[in-house]
This record gives sequence, structure tokens and C-alpha cells, in this order.
Amino acid sequence: MLIFSGCDRKKITRTDTPTSGVATLASDDCYGNITQEEIDVFEALNQKAFLLPIYTSEKEAVELLLNDSVRLAILSRDLTEAEKQHIKARNRQLVPRAQKIGVDGIAIIVHKDNPDSLISLATLQKVMTGKVRAWRELNASSKLGEIVVVFDNPTSSTVYFMRDTVCGGEPLATERLHALNNNQAVLDYVIQTPNALGVIGVNWISNPHDTTQLSFNSKIRVLAVSRTHPATYGSSYKPYPAYLYLRSYPLTRDVYAVLTDLRGTLLSGFTHFVASDRGQRIILKSGLVPATKPIRTVQIKEHF
Repeated sequence: MLIFSGCDRKKITRTDTPTSGVATLASDDCYGNITQEEIDVFEALNQKAFLLPIYTSEKEAVELLLNDSVRLAILSRDLTEAEKQHIKARNRQLVPRAQKIGVDGIAIIVHKDNPDSLISLATLQKVMTGKVRAWRELNASSKLGEIVVVFDNPTSSTVYFMRDTVCGGEPLATERLHALNNNQAVLDYVIQTPNALGVIGVNWISNPHDTTQLSFNSKIRVLAVSRTHPATYGSSYKPYPAYLYLRSYPLTRDVYAVLTDLRGTLLSGFTHFVASDRGQRIILKSGLVPATKPIRTVQIKEHF
């Protein structure tokens, strides 16, 4: 403490490199498991690199970037022009840049014993805005009662996606939506609750043991989603990687590594790794579509 108290902070120089040092980053909890696996592999390859992740909501991750508390965030969107200008105004040396690292899907999940397998965007919008409240309104023979909708966090990217993209900006029925702590909590709740409908990142329900990537967590049922109403088997798609890549699945979005740090730093080295062949293989294994790696699609015939 005595040594550093007399130092001029302006004279402190960075000692990290693209493969060594200590740095903190933020990640939308929706991508927390992917981010952690990327970190684990990167650190295993670079023994002198230490990355400290903060898993939080997208809103809070962006605020950390804007306040210069972190200089890398894994998000479902790029920064707005206003946000970029805010960062530049704080520090002229920082130039915000975004690297697209994958294509993601938001999955709609229900209890494994729920007989429903299809849902249209129009119906999903009514559920989110409170116009449809009971399962019998979707299926006249259903005995499940009220639909309990669960999200990971009230300020999460999935909430914003539902409000802005699915509902066209119309307010969600917040008094009926239940925000849990994280995506794992959403998965656990749906597994235990017969009348639940969960909104979750597809990587949280993918089956890492299925090399064909045509199955999900067997403890829940994943609904197929249709752009047209009513939903039919022919118009509905599940969030398989091929359907994310082709944008056939309606609830698709991109994933970005948003970097505000200088070039040649540890965070820039990690971002480069995530976009590299090895980092993109981790994205593919998680059930998402890699952004910088060529992929091959195969025609399949699915039975719901």
C-alpha cells in the first residue's frame, strides 16, 4: 500500500497481452454456460491468462460497459450509436466494436407431460400480453389450468426480445410473468411445474451427447413455433441449429462479443479466440450456430 500510494495513476501501463494477464468481462446469463466453457478452454491453452466473468442480465452488462467497469460483454445485440458515443466520450482511446460470434434461438419449453407441441407467434403474443391466460384456451381438452410464464430475469434479453420482437413493443403482462434468478432456475421450474411455460436460451436445453443436434433435454418438452396462425406441423419449427441458420425458426437472434478495450490486450485476445475455429466449435456444441465457421445442413423429416 505504501509503495503504490505515491504512484501517479496516469503513468500505470498495461502489462497484459492477448494471451496473458487478468481481466474482467460480463456476459448475459443466457450465454453464461457458453462463456464459461470458452473461458475454461482459453485459460487451459494460455496458462498465464485469468478471466473473471460476471454473469448478469443484458441490461446490467451494458451498463457495466458504459461505466467502463468491464470492456467486454457477451450480448444478444450490438451497442446503439448513443451507447457507443457515450463510451467514446468517457475515453477517446476506446473504440467500441462488435464481433458476431453465433446465432441463437429462444426456446419455449413446457413440462414433459404437457400434450401441447405447437404454438404460433400470434398465440405466443397473446400469452405474453395476458390475452390468453389458461391452457384450455390453447387446447380445449387441457386440464392444466392457468399458464404460468417464467423468465430468467426481469431485465434479461429474453424479456426484451419478447416485448420488442414478438409483441411489437406492446407491454408484457408483467403481473402474470414470473422472473426467476437465472436460466437454470427457469429449466428447474418447468421440470417441476406441469402448467409452466418457460422462455429460455436454447443452449440451456441442448443435448451435448447428441452429435446430430436433433434432440433436447429429455426432462422437458420444446414447443415448435410457427409464424403463421394457426400453427400446423408443416409451418412449425423447433430451435435446431439448421433452423436457426436458415432463420426458419421464428425466435432467432444473433450473439455478439462487444469489445471496448484496446487492441493487443487480453480481452481482445479472448474475443479473437471465441471467433476462431476452436472457439466456434464450442458455440456449435452448445446448440447454437457459429458465425464464422462454415456449416452444412442436412434435410430431415421430423415427427412431433
